[in-house]
Amino acid sequence: MSIKKVIIADTIKLLLAGDKNILHRADLKVLTAKSNDEILALHRVEKANLIITHLDLPGMLTENLLTSIRGERELRTVALIMLCTDRPGDTSRAQHCNVNAVLTLPLDKTALFEKTHHILNIPWRESYRVLLSVSIEGMNREQSFFCKSENISSTGLLLETDRNLKEGDRLTCAFFLPDSKQITVSGNIVRKMAAAGDVSRMKYGVKFDQIASDARKAIDSFVKKKSHRPN
Repeated sequence: MSIKKVIIADTIKLLLAGDKNILHRADLKVLTAKSNDEILALHRVEKANLIITHLDLPGMLTENLLTSIRGERELRTVALIMLCTDRPGDTSRAQHCNVNAVLTLPLDKTALFEKTHHILNIPWRESYRVLLSVSIEGMNREQSFFCKSENISSTGLLLETDRNLKEGDRLTCAFFLPDSKQITVSGNIVRKMAAAGDVSRMKYGVKFDQIASDARKAIDSFVKKKSHRPN
């Protein structure tokens, strides 16, 4: 199994505490740093694949950190995700830091995990995928369709389809999990993005707003079991 290395600012790691996410995978080595100086020192030793940091980390100026990394042949190929406030001055600074992605605070965890998946080229866990029957509220039965979900949790899921949906569309999703009855949940599309490698398909983030307690327990149990298995 190929191990990829991620260096993450400890303040960002704390924001993700308690969440089962990509950083818990067995095929990732995750290291934390408290300052820009520590990031640089760790990267020189570990040769990380990805650094996740924020603009105002203590230590050397972030601009100087990025200049050092991009200026050294053995360090420059690392991917970087930068977090910053949405103040114009901060976003402008971050965008000029020669990074792969800029995300603004408050942290959108789903966006961070999706960027991490894409940058590291790590496949979504097949064990987290389920076949869904999806219907759009206000549409007739002919508008129902089947698709696969990714990264399902008790709060939402990511689905991929060639259907043209819109942010705000309300969906009802029905699916089966191992050792459970059919689960039906409702929610709204809160995010839309292109599917990697296929311009005809889109990915949609769905946030649940109606889920029964037994369905929540079944999903949590499913994710807990699968989170301990490497790809």
